[in-house]
Amino acid sequence: MAKKSVATLQTGSKRLTKAIKMVKSPKTGAYTFVSAIMAPELVSDFLEKK
Repeated sequence: MAKKSVATLQTGSKRLTKAIKMVKSPKTGAYTFVSAIMAPELVSDFLEKK
């Protein structure tokens, strides 16, 4: 993982976080971006996971 970015979003009563990470492809060696919107408590698990 080369970089990581986290942004906080608020929609009504729910707090959501959009996390973006760069993942290196094992086949080509190129980097791709993977993003997900989730609860703030789950961000560290998302960023740790390969």
